[in-house]
Amino acid sequence: MRLTPDKLSRAVALGILTETQASALWLFLNEAPEERASFKPAHILYYLGGLIAIGAMTLFMTLGWEKFGAAGLCAIALAYGVVAVAITEALVRREGLRTAAGLTAALIVATVPLAIYGAQHALGAWPAVNLGDPQAYRDYHTRIDWRWYPMEIGTLIAGLIVIARYRLPFSVMPVAATLWYMSMDLAPLLFGGGDPQVYWEHCKWVSIGFGGLTVLLGVIVDLRTREDRDFGFWLYLFGVAAFWGGLTSLEAHSEWGRFVYCLVNLGLIAVGAILVRRVFAVFGGFGVAGYLGHLSYTVFRDSLLFPMALTAVGLLVIVAGIAWQRHEVAIGLALRRVLPEGLRSLVERRASTRA
Repeated sequence: MRLTPDKLSRAVALGILTETQASALWLFLNEAPEERASFKPAHILYYLGGLIAIGAMTLFMTLGWEKFGAAGLCAIALAYGVVAVAITEALVRREGLRTAAGLTAALIVATVPLAIYGAQHALGAWPAVNLGDPQAYRDYHTRIDWRWYPMEIGTLIAGLIVIARYRLPFSVMPVAATLWYMSMDLAPLLFGGGDPQVYWEHCKWVSIGFGGLTVLLGVIVDLRTREDRDFGFWLYLFGVAAFWGGLTSLEAHSEWGRFVYCLVNLGLIAVGAILVRRVFAVFGGFGVAGYLGHLSYTVFRDSLLFPMALTAVGLLVIVAGIAWQRHEVAIGLALRRVLPEGLRSLVERRASTRA
């Protein structure tokens, strides 16, 4: 049984330990050598092989496949899907192969857009494809077009079925990626045909809104999940990427606007600390670093004091990190008191799995 910050917090709440004793014990345990599970070499091969197979059906499709025609594309995709289902069914029943099964389950979902694309062609939704035509399937991942939407909706439905069937976290990846694609393809459907500059501004806000909704979906999935497996990771990753990408691409016409951008990124870091999710801290850190770079290159371009002041701020942040580590249990207990019950349970569960 592992000792975690949330367990120490409960011990403090029950009066078994004082906050000082709990903090000292946690500091001692952190300084003590500890064996942790390592990433197995076999997993590298799983992910390499799985991503190559998924990429072959998505990112690396060539125009040569268009020669099979609409019915041929649909039939090939369905055949790939059937094979992927058979492999996943075999792997999921074997002990210790759930990681490999998660990758083949994601391959099932990855075959769906191609199958729907072939069906769309057969129904005349797309014009005939010639060499160099930007409407070929391989451009699904690089070009924005609202006509991709049936493919994306079908992929979401298939992904939800696969997740419900196998309960494998990696199968959430194509679902999260599809939600990201939908955020980009939604803009031309709503705002296409107008002033290009206004259109791109709308695209940025759609990305911000869709990213925020995807993050919220990740929180809901986390709150409803009572397993150790992490089903929210990919939703957070693509959601934060969409939100942060849209936010970063917005035009800031004043220093006040750029300062607000920095505050939002600091907020992302705080959310990452609360939810115990590094992806928020990574993107937030990039945003704060970008803002500081702007200050360095423009606002304080000729200043001698700015680098020294920034160094002092960096050292203070390190000191704050040391203080946080020394009093992590007490701080965690104080923060969790103000959280709703469901979110508090989520944070404690995430902390226990990370410890």
